[in-house]
Amino acid sequence: MSNGLQDYGAFVKEIKELIYRRQYEALRQVNAELIQLYWDIGAKITDRQQEKGWGKSVVDVLAKELQAEFPGVQGFSARNLWRMRNFYLEYSGEAILPPMVAEISWSKNTVILEKCKDPQEREFYIRMTKRFGWTKDVLINHIENQSFEKYLLNQTNFDATVPEKYRLQAKLAVKDDYNFDFIEMGEQHGEAELEAGLVNNIRAFLTEMGGDYAFIGNQHHVEVDGEDYYIDLLLFHRRLRSLIAIELKVGAFKPEYAGKMLFYLAALDETLKLDGENPSIGIVICRNKKRTTVEYALKLANAPIGVATYNNLPDNFKSLLPSPEEIAQRLEVLDDDLPLLDSGAEE
Repeated sequence: MSNGLQDYGAFVKEIKELIYRRQYEALRQVNAELIQLYWDIGAKITDRQQEKGWGKSVVDVLAKELQAEFPGVQGFSARNLWRMRNFYLEYSGEAILPPMVAEISWSKNTVILEKCKDPQEREFYIRMTKRFGWTKDVLINHIENQSFEKYLLNQTNFDATVPEKYRLQAKLAVKDDYNFDFIEMGEQHGEAELEAGLVNNIRAFLTEMGGDYAFIGNQHHVEVDGEDYYIDLLLFHRRLRSLIAIELKVGAFKPEYAGKMLFYLAALDETLKLDGENPSIGIVICRNKKRTTVEYALKLANAPIGVATYNNLPDNFKSLLPSPEEIAQRLEVLDDDLPLLDSGAEE
C-alpha cells in the first residue's frame, strides 16, 4: 500500500510540474507576442513620422483612437506609445538586443531603455533579469547601484573559489568601491573611527553594501588555540546564505591582508557557520589599492575574498572597464536555459 501511495505522490508531482512548465511556456509566448506588437507599433510610428513628417501630436491622437477602440486594454497611452517608438529607434540598429528583449516584460524593458544608454550595459541587465527573475524594483536597485560596473570591475577570486550555481550572485554582492560619505570624517582618520562611523550609521552602511546584508556585529571575537582575534565587521548575506567578514584598512591594500582574511574565514567556517550555509566570504575594504597587487594576492587564495576601496573611485573609472570584446565574452556566460520570466503590459 505504501508503494502505491509513493507512486501516486510521484505521479501528482509529475503532473504539477507539467502544468507549471506549460503555464510558463504560455506566459513566455504571450510576453513575446506583446513585445513584438509594441516593436511593430514603434516601427510604424517611426516610419510615418519619417515619411510624412508628422509631428508629436500624431502620437496623442493615436493614443485616443486606440483607447477608444480597445477600452480597458492597458498599454496604449501616449506615454507608452512614445516608449514603443523609442524602443524601436534604440534597438533596431542593434544585432544582439532585439532577439533578447522578448525574454523579459515590457515594464522591465522600459526601465532598462530609459536608465541605461550603453548597449552592453542594456544587454547585461536584460540577461540578469532573465536569469534571476528580478522584479522591476530589484532591477532598478541594481541599475542605481551600478551592478554592471561592479560585475566588470570588482576584484575577487570568486571564479576559482565559489561554486558556479551562486558565483554570479556573489560577484554582484561585492562592489569595487564603496561610498561612505554618510560618515562625517576628516581626510585623516583611523580604522577605529571608520568602524565606529559605519556602526553608528548601520542602516546607511547596509544600504550601501547592497541591501541583502544583515548586521551580526563588530569586533567579532574568534578564539583559536587560546588566542583572541577580532573581525572588524561581521555580516550575513541572505541570498548567498554566507557569513561576510569585513576588514577595514585606512591605507593601501597590502598582500598580507589576504592571508589574514583567509585565517578569519577558516575560523568562521569551523566555529560559526551553520549546516546548510555556504562558505564564508571575506571583503577587505581599503582606502586605495593597486589592481595588479590585488590580483597577485588573490591568485592562489583558496577561500572567497574580494578587495574594494571606499570613496576612491576615480572620475574616469570607465577607462578601467574591459574592452568591448572582453565585455561581450563575459556577458555570454550570463545566459541560462531556464530563465525566470514575468509578463505584463505595465506602463
